[in-house]
Amino acid sequence: MADTSEKKRVLITGGAGFLGSHLCDRFLAEGYHVIAMDNLITGNLANIEHLFKREDFEFHHHDVSKFVFVPGKLDYILHFASPASPIDYLKIPIQTLKVGSLGTHNLLGLARVKGARMLIASTSEVYGDPEVHPQVEEYWGNVNPVGPRGCYDEAKRFQEAITMAYHNHHGLETRIIRIFNTYGPRMRLDDGRVLPAFLSQALKGENLTVFGDGSQTRSFCYVDDLVDGIYRLLLSDYHMPVNIGNPAEITIKQFGEEIAKLTGVEFKPTYQALPENDPMKRRPDITKAKEILGWEPKVDRAEGLRRTLEYFKEHVK
Repeated sequence: MADTSEKKRVLITGGAGFLGSHLCDRFLAEGYHVIAMDNLITGNLANIEHLFKREDFEFHHHDVSKFVFVPGKLDYILHFASPASPIDYLKIPIQTLKVGSLGTHNLLGLARVKGARMLIASTSEVYGDPEVHPQVEEYWGNVNPVGPRGCYDEAKRFQEAITMAYHNHHGLETRIIRIFNTYGPRMRLDDGRVLPAFLSQALKGENLTVFGDGSQTRSFCYVDDLVDGIYRLLLSDYHMPVNIGNPAEITIKQFGEEIAKLTGVEFKPTYQALPENDPMKRRPDITKAKEILGWEPKVDRAEGLRRTLEYFKEHVK
């Protein structure tokens, strides 16, 4: 039996989710003891069931918006619990606000008691519908706090603010990552984001739903690249926010054409009205990630989409 008592211990909230489950895999591969926590409102145990037999992995079914107790030492906390797609956070806006505020507060308190370093998953959504392009970390954003997306955007902006307050006031070691659009295996097929929507529609032979005229842009980062950026930021000495994403920008219409070609179907879009406050442009400036973390994305979109398509083919019924 492997001795797990000397391993560094990491708590990953949202551990059964898309990003959280990939983080569990990475930290186990790096020799950590991993404690995953998830209330499974948007997470799925299927994402981590391959880990249940391991002695260096444990799962706690818990909502971090309530008091969080973890026995034993903790070296790191990664807070990735939150609905992250508009379909989810428009359905459960209050839980979204609570996990970003109360949940973050509970985990910062836990980090303080345990002497752990905490990394929070923030988002490019803190920039709102940006007037600065590409988005740099110093940009304060253009967000509507009372619009339909306010529950997510402001939860994440508050999360950054309280994390900085704990860093400045209590001297807590904290890290802030701003995640741009990410994709890969274990995304929920019905999560409403453009990539799962396009892929599942194409595989079912349906028309692709394009919001607006399709001229809005996104920049898609493959999940393995993102996880590597998160890992590097956690172990760095930098406490200010860092953008992690792939700066290769594409319009939604072009993206639909790529998906259609990849799946061997004709690109037949169905146009619908653009949702309120939907950002028109998204592209990270990753100068900081390059200079501070020595990080940049390695997986190009063609390869990343090929890997993601394999997963979706298995899961689209």
